[in-house]
Amino acid sequence: MKLPIDIDTVKGFLDPAEGRALHDAALVRAPFGPCLEVGAYCGKSAVYLGVACQAAGGTLFSVDHHRGSEENQPGWDYHDPDLWDAEAGAIDTLPHLRRTLRRAGLEGVVAPIVGPSAVIARAWATPLSLLFIDGGHTMEAALADYRGWTPHLMAGGILAIHDVFPDPADGGRPPFEIYRRALASDLYAEAPPVMSLRLLRRL
Repeated sequence: MKLPIDIDTVKGFLDPAEGRALHDAALVRAPFGPCLEVGAYCGKSAVYLGVACQAAGGTLFSVDHHRGSEENQPGWDYHDPDLWDAEAGAIDTLPHLRRTLRRAGLEGVVAPIVGPSAVIARAWATPLSLLFIDGGHTMEAALADYRGWTPHLMAGGILAIHDVFPDPADGGRPPFEIYRRALASDLYAEAPPVMSLRLLRRL
């Protein structure tokens, strides 16, 4: 896998090993239908997924409201002042995503969709070959992403969930809870984990 830009120059929290796993999964699945990520931030995952979609002749839809997750807000641990839009009085990561896609030559492959995940999911009708959930980490947000998007995942498709930490001391619980919910549904077969990334194949 060769990336078109230095991935370390893109803000984000995805480990390179997790990025490679996403890339490899998308490379296999993209010929069967579009891939979709929930939670774009500044585009790090979009590069890994987008490069795979580009190679496979596929498309990545990137869904995000671009106002930052709870932990990105002022006063929280993962707040980045560089992402603050003083005029709006809010985080705005969309310009950073657009810049990343332009630098990576992926503007013709990755289609950003700006808005609340749950609203977009309600109107969605296209079967997905890969779904990557990395949105808000409250229980409400994680459940909404899981409930809203997994019904659109086709048989054989890959459900990828980021920030899954079995030990509560390592991170928040909502991604782990939706991962457990997916396993309990008996609709998925699990692949080996890659750090905090879980990959499940829809049966």
